Amino acid sequence: MKSTVVKASLRNDAGRKISNSLRRQGLVPAIVYGGEEQVLVQIDERQFKNIVYTPNVYLIDLDVEGTTYKTILQDIQFHPVTDKITHADFLLISEDKPVIISIPVNSVGTSKGVVAGGKLNINRRKLKVKALPSALPDSIELDITPLKIGDSIKVKEVKVNGLELLDPKSDVVLAVKVTRTSARGGDDDDEEEAATAEAETESAEA
Repeated sequence: MKSTVVKASLRNDAGRKISNSLRRQGLVPAIVYGGEEQVLVQIDERQFKNIVYTPNVYLIDLDVEGTTYKTILQDIQFHPVTDKITHADFLLISEDKPVIISIPVNSVGTSKGVVAGGKLNINRRKLKVKALPSALPDSIELDITPLKIGDSIKVKEVKVNGLELLDPKSDVVLAVKVTRTSARGGDDDDEEEAATAEAETESAEA
């Protein structure tokens, strides 16, 4: 998994008044936890744009006044009206301790069902996994080439070395759905097969 550097500075106190004062200055109050003690920090809000407003997930080298903490962004809070970031939690990681994180899902290849006029529906853009930091990929790539109309890939069918998937095994990650165009374009048998396959997929998703 890719890593990036975020610079932070220590803050000596917590509390609503201090946090609100930091936010007015364009700073985000944050906590680094997972070690012997929590570390209170403040971060320029602009530094979050490359780690929050992106589909990618990063390991974060948090540079706190010269001391580097290897972390992941575990939680982030937004203002309900302005959508500005109000708080962030960074979890300290170590190479010998598994972490839980959500990894983006990417489809690769061209589905036979899509070529036939079906539509690819991605139900889960990310999957929650448990793994050692060294085993974390940038993304989970799913080959959709063999998928016909009505076919799907469920969580239980996703296999990536070193990853334990934590989402419900019966959840559908992606599926190729029948469309009116694909149904009209085939003969009666193909149309019936596509409709039956779609019903089975929808039943699996329920």
